[in-house]
Amino acid sequence: MARVLVIDDEPDVRAVIRRFLVAAGHDVSEVGDGAAALGILAEHATDVIVSDLYMPGMDGIELARALRKLPSRPAVVAMSGGGLGRQVNLLDIAAELGAAATLPKPFTKEQLLGAVQAALGKGRAP
Repeated sequence: MARVLVIDDEPDVRAVIRRFLVAAGHDVSEVGDGAAALGILAEHATDVIVSDLYMPGMDGIELARALRKLPSRPAVVAMSGGGLGRQVNLLDIAAELGAAATLPKPFTKEQLLGAVQAALGKGRAP
C-alpha cells in the first residue's frame, strides 16, 4: 500500500482515479491544483503523486518544478489529455523534470495501476 496524492481540476476524474487506487489498496488523498498539493505535501508524507498537467492555477509543470526544490519528493505520475499532437508535449516535459511515469488520457485502470507501480519501483524523483 502506498500513500497517493491525486491532483486534477476535474472532480469526476479525481473520483475515478481514487476509486481505482483505493480498490488496489492504496491510501488516497485528492486536490484540484498544484498549490493545494504543496500544502498537503507540507503536512503529510506521500509516496506517489498522480497529477494532471493542464490545470488552472498552479499546473502540473509548475508543480513539478516546485517539487524539485523540496528535500523529500514523492515519485510523480504525470497525466494529460492535451498537448499530444501539438508542438509542445507536456508529458515529455514532465518526464524531463523527473516524472517517474507518464499517462496520456484517456487511460485504463490497468495502465494507471501499472504507472503507479512503476513510480513506486523508481522511488523518489531525482
